[in-house]
Amino acid sequence: MCGFVGFYGELLDKQKVISKMTDIIKHRGPDSDGIFTDDNIAMGFRRLSIIDLAGGDQPMHSVDDRFILTFNGEIYNYRDLRKDLVEKFGTVFNTMS
Repeated sequence: MCGFVGFYGELLDKQKVISKMTDIIKHRGPDSDGIFTDDNIAMGFRRLSIIDLAGGDQPMHSVDDRFILTFNGEIYNYRDLRKDLVEKFGTVFNTMS
């Protein structure tokens, strides 16, 4: 099962702290890890790859980089939702995950 960690607020070395946090939960997702930090938040993710083995790394960024997301769960009708979003709105997906 994947795992994610995060915090918000000011901290001197966010990158180092969030990396350490993701290392601690490596057992939750041995396949890959990812982190994101900015002035306000830090997010870390450990991935257990099941779908889209090569392309589902997180945190995920929207095409325009406006949104950043970490997600752990399963959307059972994702294929239908994806098809509808592409057909109705021309939504662009970065991955198959």
